[in-house]
Amino acid sequence: MIVILQKDVKGTGKAGEVVKVSDGYARNVLIPKGIAKEATEGNVRNLNRQKEIAAEKKAAQKATAEEQAAKLAQTSVDIKAKGGEGGRLFGSITSKDIAEALEKQHGIKVDKKRIDMKNPIKNEGEFHVKVKLFEQVNAEVKVVVTIA
Repeated sequence: MIVILQKDVKGTGKAGEVVKVSDGYARNVLIPKGIAKEATEGNVRNLNRQKEIAAEKKAAQKATAEEQAAKLAQTSVDIKAKGGEGGRLFGSITSKDIAEALEKQHGIKVDKKRIDMKNPIKNEGEFHVKVKLFEQVNAEVKVVVTIA
């Protein structure tokens, strides 16, 4: 029997795939538990339409991310922090601080988890920080840290 999987099934397939399974497995396990439904003409048509809608939505999100990446590439974030001699800061600048400064200074909302920093910034100076906006869409933000 050919079925459309609603959920991932180990050894059989992933959600949204059309797979062939034995009749007994489909009738006794997959369909009653709601894990799969029979691959009728209407169900396959609905599945294809859902995949098209998901692809359109993903393309729109990617376009928005690319616009935001272009904006971010041209922005510079100024952060003032307390520090001591030799340009060392008291504390450090984290991705949360950069996200808050981006929103306050430029009105650009970026989730702090998307800001890719290996280590927090602990010195005064100019730094380039990578921001992951979407799959294969990244931007670099210039962060200028000064001691107040």
